[in-house]
Amino acid sequence: MSTWVALLHAVNVGGTGKLAMADLRRLCDEAGFRDARTYIASGNVVFDSDLDAADVVATLEAALLRHAGKPIRVGLRSADELAAVLAANPFADGAPSRVLAIFLPAPPPADAIETAKHRCDERIALGRREIYVDYANGIGTSKLVVPAAKAGTARNMNTVAKLVDMARG
Repeated sequence: MSTWVALLHAVNVGGTGKLAMADLRRLCDEAGFRDARTYIASGNVVFDSDLDAADVVATLEAALLRHAGKPIRVGLRSADELAAVLAANPFADGAPSRVLAIFLPAPPPADAIETAKHRCDERIALGRREIYVDYANGIGTSKLVVPAAKAGTARNMNTVAKLVDMARG
């Protein structure tokens, strides 16, 4: 039995992809995942399963498609992988609400930092399957575009820390 953290893409962000967290927990339960628990209304769910990572993603994405009528991509990390993301944060000196990990399905390309556009005061670093960004002056004013992040979904370090605690729970 493994504990998994699923990070849904584009759920309840800016009025798009509405999904009640009670529905997400129910979908996880119906998919055979155990002890599904959500954190804030942005598509974060922690659960236990005997399935491997690929089967967890396929099962959850199929359930979400049936429910929403459109594809919803799922980023997935094991409890240990998520804890490693938090521990590897290269911007631990930054405000945790302004430092994001962008979770990718594969390692970021080596040129991900160089291809970033409209960079101002943001700091960027590459992780194993993440891109870290420190928006020191706030996300709302930033014009930063990281093309390599398009396939990912971002969470700030406050959220990552809370999900790590829940997964260890």
